[in-house]
Amino acid sequence: MAKHLDLEEQEQLDQIKHFWARYGNLITWVLIAVFGSLAAWNGWNYWQRSQATKAAALYDEMERAAVASDAERMERALSDMKEKFGGTTFAAQGGLLAGKTLFDAGKTDGARAALSWVAEKASDDAYKAVARLRLVALDIEAKAFDQALKTLEAPVPKSFEPLVADRRGDVFMALGKTEEAKAQYQAAWLGLSDRAEYRRLVEVKLASLGVSVSSLAATAEVAR
Repeated sequence: MAKHLDLEEQEQLDQIKHFWARYGNLITWVLIAVFGSLAAWNGWNYWQRSQATKAAALYDEMERAAVASDAERMERALSDMKEKFGGTTFAAQGGLLAGKTLFDAGKTDGARAALSWVAEKASDDAYKAVARLRLVALDIEAKAFDQALKTLEAPVPKSFEPLVADRRGDVFMALGKTEEAKAQYQAAWLGLSDRAEYRRLVEVKLASLGVSVSSLAATAEVAR
């Protein structure tokens, strides 16, 4: 009986040896690839976490510069942020913060450069849209109305479309084109939620042009 079991065990062992001789290298390479991928994935995640932590620390520095109204410190921090962490959300947020800080400090060119970078390089379309809206505000102040309208042509997330219409209305008002402005403000008002505080500001603009939002709402309801 023992010999019979020994023979069976030997046969199984021979089968395993045969199998390994045939497929052993393939299995080894598959395992190497799997464990190598896991190691690379873990390394990538660690690097991502490390980058986010460092970017957050640098953003804190930018916030301190903003509170101190220190334009030069802000410009240095923004430069470091773009160079080292340009693909992070913190970089987009920092660019918007820098734009406001530099504008308040009278550095309009610096503010425009910061906002233009966000509009072109941000990884999130929402941040790009915010940057463009702020750039248009600079264009209106500089009376660069053609540039403002061109900036507003860029596609934006649907939730930003009413804000773009409102800002386009501001450009038309500055140009003295009241009918075009009225149409844009109407589009903005209709596109904004009735719970949005910004809608109240659009109502004021419409009222100054003699448009009753109650009649506008009634017309919209009939159209539905």
